[in-house]
Amino acid sequence: MRGILYESEYEQALIDLLQSEGWQYTNGKTIHRPLREPLLVNGLTGSLLNRYPGLTTDDADAIVSKLRHVPGQTHFERLRNTFLLVRDGFRYTRNGDGETFDIKLVDFDEPEKNTYRAVNQLEVGYGMNDDVRIPDVLLYVNGIPLCIFELKNPTKEDATIADAYEQIHTRYLRDIPHLLQYTPLSCISDATANNTRLGTTYTPYEHYYAWKKVNNEDPSAQSGIDQVRTIVKGVYEPARFLEVLRDYIYFPDADFDGEEEIVCRYPQFFATRMLRESVCKAFAEQTSKGGTYFGATGCGKTYTMMFLARQLALRCKELGSPTIIMIVDRDDLQTQAGKLFLRSAEFLGLGTSKVIRNRDELKTELSLRDSGGFFICTIQKFCEAIGELNTRRNIICFSDEAHRTQIRLSNKLKVVDHNDIEAEEQQLETAPDLNVKIVDDSKIGAFITKPYAEQLRTAFPNATFAGFTGTPIAETIQVFGEIVDRYTMSMAVDDEITKDIKYIPRIAKVTLDSNKVKEIEEYYKKCADEGATKEDIAASKKAMSAMEQILGDDDRLERLAADIIAHYTTACDNNADVIQKAMVVCSKREIGYRLLEMFMKLKPEWFVERKHSEDTKVPEKQLRELKPVPTIAMVATRGRNDRKEMYEYLGDKKRIKKLEDAFKMEHSNLRIAIVVDMWITGFDVPCLTYLYNDKPLQKHTLIQTVSRVNRKYPGKKFGYIIDYIGIRSNMMEAMKQYGGENFGPSEDDVQQALGALIIELDLIMQLFAGFDLCPFTDKDAKPLDRLDCLQNAAEHILTLSKMYNVEKEGAKPKEVDAKAFFLAHVKRLKTAYDICQPSNALTHEQLALSQCFMCVASYIRKASGVKHDTESMNRAVERMVSEALKCNSVVSLLDSHVEESIFSPGFIEQLNRIKLPATRLEVLIKMLRKGINQYKQTNKLAGEKFEELLKKTLDEYHNRRTKLSSEEASAAQQDAVDEIIRNATQQALDLLNQLGEDKESFRKLGLTFEEKAFYDILMHLRDTHNFEYGEDKKAGSFVINERCKALAKKVKELIDTKSSFADWLTNKNVRAELNQELFFLLDKNGYPPEWNDEVFNQVLDQVENYKQHTI
Repeated sequence: MRGILYESEYEQALIDLLQSEGWQYTNGKTIHRPLREPLLVNGLTGSLLNRYPGLTTDDADAIVSKLRHVPGQTHFERLRNTFLLVRDGFRYTRNGDGETFDIKLVDFDEPEKNTYRAVNQLEVGYGMNDDVRIPDVLLYVNGIPLCIFELKNPTKEDATIADAYEQIHTRYLRDIPHLLQYTPLSCISDATANNTRLGTTYTPYEHYYAWKKVNNEDPSAQSGIDQVRTIVKGVYEPARFLEVLRDYIYFPDADFDGEEEIVCRYPQFFATRMLRESVCKAFAEQTSKGGTYFGATGCGKTYTMMFLARQLALRCKELGSPTIIMIVDRDDLQTQAGKLFLRSAEFLGLGTSKVIRNRDELKTELSLRDSGGFFICTIQKFCEAIGELNTRRNIICFSDEAHRTQIRLSNKLKVVDHNDIEAEEQQLETAPDLNVKIVDDSKIGAFITKPYAEQLRTAFPNATFAGFTGTPIAETIQVFGEIVDRYTMSMAVDDEITKDIKYIPRIAKVTLDSNKVKEIEEYYKKCADEGATKEDIAASKKAMSAMEQILGDDDRLERLAADIIAHYTTACDNNADVIQKAMVVCSKREIGYRLLEMFMKLKPEWFVERKHSEDTKVPEKQLRELKPVPTIAMVATRGRNDRKEMYEYLGDKKRIKKLEDAFKMEHSNLRIAIVVDMWITGFDVPCLTYLYNDKPLQKHTLIQTVSRVNRKYPGKKFGYIIDYIGIRSNMMEAMKQYGGENFGPSEDDVQQALGALIIELDLIMQLFAGFDLCPFTDKDAKPLDRLDCLQNAAEHILTLSKMYNVEKEGAKPKEVDAKAFFLAHVKRLKTAYDICQPSNALTHEQLALSQCFMCVASYIRKASGVKHDTESMNRAVERMVSEALKCNSVVSLLDSHVEESIFSPGFIEQLNRIKLPATRLEVLIKMLRKGINQYKQTNKLAGEKFEELLKKTLDEYHNRRTKLSSEEASAAQQDAVDEIIRNATQQALDLLNQLGEDKESFRKLGLTFEEKAFYDILMHLRDTHNFEYGEDKKAGSFVINERCKALAKKVKELIDTKSSFADWLTNKNVRAELNQELFFLLDKNGYPPEWNDEVFNQVLDQVENYKQHTI
């Protein structure tokens, strides 16, 4: 066997696969043509004459000449214009008789009428000396080269796909641009895993991606050769190839100042197909719910929307060239989504593409056309009123980042008083020189808010709606329909579309006395019993976890700033060639500004404004675009009540825009941004690497925030979350939720909730017998009349004297007054309302009454002095926390890097810096667990031994704590607790020393760390099963058995031999062979002297453990 694989053999294997899909093969050396001619002219003219019988040879030559001489001042312009000519065709007029032909250089409608040819080793000439470049493989359709392959030998370590990329994008683009002006697609491959990647002539290297599926329901191809087969079937099967070429290669409009060419990734391709089918089905069935696309943040949802818009416009005849309306958040208008669609009118094929300023303009635009048009409208403008805008059926409504679209729409009654309205200055007609301030009374009163679904369907009663989000919430599904396709964060990381995120905990939160924690929880329970809403309690708990007494402690903020400075500067120094930006997320604007002041104190040089960092070389063109900015800046909108220094620093919108532009420019001096709410969603900066989090986050907001650092950037290995507040459990929960299958309530859930809501409304209405609620519920009621009705309704409840029974789950009914009865049933009503409201399941009367009763409950709580709203609960808990805080309330956890060396003196030194004994013990136990777990991954037996010792220590600790009598005096009790903690800490330290000694013992035995794992199991089994094997010799505190040492080395050598197979962990044959050879090895070496299956199985168990965790 030769044992050598040549690149030409891989090339031939690829050609064989292409032939099996219907491509004809020709060796380029057999094609007679001028060396500088990239077209197969005979093939092109032959195709034209076959498909257009009326053409003459001169006509065909003229058409070829037109293709050859496409105008363009740059290579990019010629590529773009050539591609559009191939994709769209053109009208040809014959000079002699003026006859016209609609020429299609490629027949996309009837793929079988084209010729498909794979050509290798085609010499393409250039230069004065007739030099040549020889691409590995070219794919021709009707004689036009449309894709170039560059292959590398999979067995040569120094031949990489990065070299293949450079060949195409540097050498070929420089030497043979006359070939590349025809080839919109390129593929680089070395046939190893994730290294067969599709791109374009203008795709950056890091944005070439593997195509891992032929059909969406297929599992992702994993091995290298499977991925080669998959891309051939999934992209290069002729009909599929034409589909990609026609609708999934994007160039911006000609007037866009930039060179950009995009080809879809496989998740975008299949998502577009499935969404198109779902929208067309909803259109045909007139159900309005076109479906929801769940695509992980950073995976390219915006381009998926654009590919879908093109499909709906050009490939769905039943829609009749629809009008597409994209609703975005205000913050997104100037970001990728808004800008992309405005420069893509030609690709979309819908005519005009524009941003809409208000509802009236949208209504006008829709009235001027029966079809076509792409309009971008903010959710804020769309929802500033409610009413019909257009009744056409061929309106498709996209909602971008649908979670934010709904979250920011209130589902409660909106009450506005004089203090909420800013008076407008007007000039009196009777006194022109006199200006007065007038408040518009029509804006004052109680306003019923409508669910987003109702606002959409009222505006466009016959339209179809589709939602796009990276973090779907319950309301998303109810408004837009079930998830049509999903692409999760883990999928995106596996496909190398986004970077994996590493989590690093840095500082522990404040620790409170356990009794005080119980007191706070009891307080919240009491508030709930007395009518506080679940939302208000959750909001209070969230606010309290971020309250200024804790997170805003000056000492803590100074330590926080110092830690960020140390971590960030070290990280940058360790990877100086890569630009790494950072974001610091704070819980409140005031805390963010005070943290900025700490940075100013510790690192004043970061506040000197420069165009770029002094150690960065910037290309001249980019240097001209840069503006002087500091290294660190805070970005937030300023508030009316900000202190002067903060108010002046935060500035206006122009300052924010300047900083945003600077932060997005990779070479700009602005490297660190302190934010609170801005920039943490829908904000893309690929070189953003570190997110220092000091804000309580959860669910969709957490995912959106941490995803800021997952974008790909040259040289970037991971995105890092450095956590100062403890969001790990929330992050795990959110990751699980948004990688799961189910989001939000089902239709059955909604119907059950609606039944419960109707029952609660009926019960509450009994309290209002004889009371007129019409001033509130009438559709035409005035806001001021509604406000009066609310106040009268609250007074009515408070004056009722009758007693009522309230049922409690698992308890007997309790007799209460009317107020308590009302508040209890409003609480239940709210639970049902939250499920029904987003799905538009409520009638106007049900909606109005629900909002009315919930608002009356708030009035009653305030009037009764039991003011359990968010603010009142915050103040109460703040008082309790202030009583419990100690001077060193915030403690620093260990530097994350020490986790890698917990047996060093540095670990003990840092451990001793932790002042609170219980926290010190908790950290020590955590690190011990981690150390034992890491040891166990190599040495299962030793790891289990130390696990048992640690469990014994902890059991003893917890048993002693439990035995403390609750009647003991608090001082004596505290002394006893401290003693228990000290003893447990010392035992844990002793265990740590033993673990360290055991891990290092391999050196004294003359073995490697891995060999000792097998030595330990061999010695243990010998002693456990009581058989003779070798001779034990004492060496200090260690027992050495040379025979067991020799056998341990042989076992390790056997595993190393088998692991040289690339797929040994998944190859059943290789694994079976390993087990068999292990059996022979032990038997040959007489271990055990009399064969024992149990002994063999336990040795095999250690081998399996070693394979799983070490190799």
